[in-house]
Order: sequence, then structure tokens, then C-alpha cells
Amino acid sequence: MLAASRIFSVKIVCQASEAVHVDNKSPSGVNLADTLNNGNGHRRVAMSSSFKTVRKLKVVSPVPADIDVANSVEPLHIAEIAKDLNLSPDHYDLYGKHKAKVLLSVLDDLQTLQDGYYVVVGGITPTPLGEGKSTTTVGLCQALGAFLDKKVVTCLRQPSQGPTFGIKGGAAGGGYSQVIPMDEFNLHLTGDIHAITAANNLLAAAIDTRIFHEATQSDKALFNRLCPPNKEGKKKFSDIMFRRLKKLCISKTQPEDLTPEEVTKFARLDIDPNSITWRRVVDVNDRFLRKITVGQGPDEKGMVRETGFDISVASEIMAVLALTTSLADMRERLGKMVIGNSKNGDPITADDLGIGGALTVLMKDAINPTLMQTLEGTPVLVHAGPFANIAHGNSSIVADKIALKLVGPGGFVVTEAGFGSDIGTEKFMNIKCRYSGLTPQCAIIVATIRALKMHGGGPEVVAGKPLDHAYLAENIALLEAGCVNLARHISNTKAYGVNVVVAINKFSTDTEAELNTVKNAALAAGAYDAVICTHHAHGGKGAVDLGIAVQRACENAANSFQFLYSLDISIKEKIEAIAKSYGASGVEYSEQAEKQIQMYTNQGFSNLPICMAKTQYSFSHKAGEKGAPSGFILPIRDVRASIGAGFIYPLVGTMSTMPGLPTRPCFYDIDLDTSTGKVIGLS
Repeated sequence: MLAASRIFSVKIVCQASEAVHVDNKSPSGVNLADTLNNGNGHRRVAMSSSFKTVRKLKVVSPVPADIDVANSVEPLHIAEIAKDLNLSPDHYDLYGKHKAKVLLSVLDDLQTLQDGYYVVVGGITPTPLGEGKSTTTVGLCQALGAFLDKKVVTCLRQPSQGPTFGIKGGAAGGGYSQVIPMDEFNLHLTGDIHAITAANNLLAAAIDTRIFHEATQSDKALFNRLCPPNKEGKKKFSDIMFRRLKKLCISKTQPEDLTPEEVTKFARLDIDPNSITWRRVVDVNDRFLRKITVGQGPDEKGMVRETGFDISVASEIMAVLALTTSLADMRERLGKMVIGNSKNGDPITADDLGIGGALTVLMKDAINPTLMQTLEGTPVLVHAGPFANIAHGNSSIVADKIALKLVGPGGFVVTEAGFGSDIGTEKFMNIKCRYSGLTPQCAIIVATIRALKMHGGGPEVVAGKPLDHAYLAENIALLEAGCVNLARHISNTKAYGVNVVVAINKFSTDTEAELNTVKNAALAAGAYDAVICTHHAHGGKGAVDLGIAVQRACENAANSFQFLYSLDISIKEKIEAIAKSYGASGVEYSEQAEKQIQMYTNQGFSNLPICMAKTQYSFSHKAGEKGAPSGFILPIRDVRASIGAGFIYPLVGTMSTMPGLPTRPCFYDIDLDTSTGKVIGLS
């Protein structure tokens, strides 16, 4: 049975600093001072005829460091968050006091219920500092849940430790719009990325080991070791071997019935080392692992091979986790992952290597989303974390599906798509929505004055360096010139048939004239609405107007969703449709890209969607080209495939799948207060 209660309580934690005045009236008319103290330091707020938690944040100005804000609020026990979502203890497994894994069985119990509204948050082309997309996503949900009395769930990706210790920092939001505990969110969480790393590297080990054993054994010896006799002296195929037998059109069920030719076909994968696309992964930024050699030990008998490492979130297994719809679906996707080709040009899969089942075992807990909470007590589902520039950049389908059932009709699920709308939102629409069968009613584009000035020709923005004066003083001309970037994002997003709301993330240096300039430009470009937000400084209260705009956009959705391209056109036609949305006048393919496209077409993979691996800092392939460039030729350096995940990914320009550390990484500021056990310096 699902619990029916809508009551949970919040401990009020006051901060010692001087507070900015916030009136007690919420937009729904409830006086936040009219609380019932239950005698243990927790308070309940009456709303309508039921009870609903509100954590009243006492904000201070200037806003303290993110980790200090996060540490100032004592999280609720996660069981209380689960109870507010009508989840019973049978539907989740606790991971400590503040995290829980929500089990997929919830979907079975709720399958007859209607979904809530579905909202995706994208952004304009960002600066290296980020424009507050995660912060806006969290702030909006705090507004909807804590101020507008709506059922809401935030769906976010799990952050990689690469950016956390590198340049960008964590991804829990910021200021008074955060997921807490912030340190647990950014570091390890419930171990999903570690499970992906283990599974990925087990497959990598299996590939090299299989090549080694095939090179040193005859067909008969190899077959005998793959199908050893049992205690009775009888050989048998393991269950997973029947997948390869079926692929080879061999219907025999007993090893001794195979002909010598069938033994060779079955036992010898004959992997072409030069065709292997599967690389090892680690969840840190390490530029020196981009190109390595393996097999240099004396026992490997000269089986040296050049390869490299990717960052863990670039693994196809991460993409599989994000795009799977069930445990059975994940098993099939993991088994179908192609690691390279045989010397005859046939694709070799994880199931050919006999490892698909083992990979699923390593991933069986990772498929369950992690339940957390915001600073204001609204629920968050954290699941999967593919990068948007080198993967599809969205949280999981299963988390969104669970959330949509939990909020029900009139409720809201807000999910974030990585980087600018040209990358994250495009892949959300054309990849994630294809596999989920879900369609959004509203798309948000987060914009900042800072980024738009950069796109208007402002000085370079560099992480770790002070901002140029141009970004700190009013400059309407520079801003107006940069609004072409916002206009193209609006136009591209509207083409999917959804209402577009622009969230203008206000910074303290922004002037009223600048904010109005952006608002007017957004409306002129066709946005359904444009709203100025102060959620970083004020939490949910600062995003109430955004919440109201999103509610109106969802209620007035035309339900005319459409994809950018059809799956039945060629790989090149799909690539060119996306390139056109960037502003390109054409596409140029390298000899390697042409070869790969032909190979994937011949292998029957041309009906898959496209996942462009492209810089996030420009519509074009050149990060330095700001604004809305057009008329350029988009170069496709290579084309690869994630068959298990279900997409073809062209590499645009010189994209790297393993980031490097800067001169001064974020880890300089991170430490542990050994007297309290609290993490300090995490951003």
C-alpha cells in the first residue's frame, strides 16, 4: 500500500548572519508565520485543508559559499521526504539518513495513474562559469513545492567527480537553491558511477584477455575451455552462450553436436584490435590517460595495444543507465553494446564475449534512482550523469517516469538537460523522448546578462580569473548584440512544439534596464514568457514568478510535439538536420567519418538517433565563435556508435572524452573539518 499522508516536518535552522528581509506571505496566500510548533524544534505549515512541509530559509546577504549554506540546514530524514511522496517503506532502500534508492517496483504499483506535467530546463550557450541551470532547476522546484503548493519532483544527473575536483565544481545548484546534503550529492552518492566504472573496466579486461587467449590457443582448445565438462564429464553451453549461437544461426543445444566449422565460428571472435572502440574509464580528470599502451608486461607475450581512458560518465554504460526503461531492457542494452569488429567486419558485442549478464549484476542497484531533498524540503531524484557535450547529457528515463506518476495530474516534474539547448535540450527531445515515449509541455531556457554580453562581443570569460569590467557595469549595446544567441535557442526549442519560458538568472551587478532588455528580446523572439529570477539569493521565493509562468505554459500547451528529424532517413541526413539548427550551411566529413558511416549503415544501425559530440561553448565547432554564427561548415572528424545505448555519435572537431585538470583545480579549496566531520570548500 502507498502511504496517504501528506505531512512531514522541517527543522528550522537559523543563521547567525544578518538576514535580508523576506515578507511572510507566499504567492498562494499562506502566511508563513502561521505555523504549528510540534514541540521538538520542527514546524508544520497549514496549506488548504492538508499539511505540507515548508522549510523557511533565513537568507543572508551577501550569499555565503554554497557549502556553508548547505551545511547550515539540517536535512530531514529521507523517510519523511518519501512519505510526502506517498511512498511506503517497501518502495525504497535507505542509504543512510539522507538518501534512499527508489525501487522500480513503484512503477508497477502506479502504472494506472496519470502523469503530471513534464518540464525540461536548458540554457543559452554558457560561459565556462556556468549560468545557473541546475540552480534554476532547483529554485523553480522549491517555488512550486514550498510556495505554490504543487506536487513537484526535481530530476537531476549525478555529478562526475571530474568537474567537482576540476574547474566547474559540483552540480547541486547554488546559493539558496541546492540539493542537500550537498557533499553527499557531489561525492560518491550511492555508488552508481563506481558501479559503472567497475562494469566498464570488466568489459575492457574481457576484450584484451579474449584477444590474448585466442592468439595462443587452437580452435579446439579454446572451445574446450569455453565449454568445460562438468563432474559427469558432459559439456554444456552456459545460458549466455545461446545468444551468440542464435546470432550465428546455430540452433544446436549441445556442444558435442557442433561441426568443426561451427566450433570455429562460435569460439573464435577474431577481434580486430584496430577496430576496438571500448576504452577504460576513471571518474577523474586525467589528461595523461588519454593515450596509453596496454599489454607491456612480460606475461602478455608482446600483445601490446594502444588505447586510452575516458572519464567514467562518458562510458556507454552510463548512457545505457540513463536511457533504459526497465531491468530487462537494461540487460538487453548492455548485451548489445558493440566493442569493435571482427577481422571480417562483423560487430562484436558484450554478449559475444559472454559478459552481458555479469555487467547487469554489477548494475542491478544502480538502476534505482536516488531520492534526496532540496534546501526547502522538496523531493529530488538523482540518477545517471552522462555529459552533454560528449554524451546525451540527461538524467534517467526511469527517474522521470517514477516522478511523473508520483506527482500525478497537476503536479510537476522538472528535469535538467546539460549545457545549452543546442546540446542538452536537442538530445533530450530527439534521443531521450524517443526512448521514453514522454513529451514535455514546457521547455525553460536559462539566460544570464553575463553570458549574453559575452555573446555580444565581450571579453573572454575565464574560470578562475576576475570578470572584466564590461560584465560588472551596465552596457545595453553589448547585451543587445548578444541576444541573438538567446533568440536562436528560443527558435530551435520552439520548433519541437513546446512552450518556451526564459528564466533570467539575476546577478547582483545586473541593472533593471539590462534585465528588461533581455526580457523584451526573449518575448520578441517568440518565448511564451520571460521571467527575472532571484532564486540563488532567495531560494524558492525568488522563483515564484517563474513557477507561475511555467504552470501557465504547461496548462496552455498545444500538445503538438515533433522531432527534429525522422529515424528512417540516412545517418548523414540526420547529422545535417542538426547542423542546420546550429546555423551551419553544410557538413564536411573526414575520410574516417565516411568510412564509419558506411560501416554502420552496412551493419544495420542507420535507423538510430544522432548524439553530436560538440563543444558546449558555441553553436559552431569553434568554442571562440560566440553569438549565433551562421554559414559555417561543420567538420565531422569521426563517427562512433553506442549501439546498446541506442545512438550514433559523430565527433565534431577535436572533442576529448577525457578532460584535464587546470593549473588551479577546485581541490585546492576542499578539505574536511576534522572536529565536525563536515566537508568544507566544496563549490
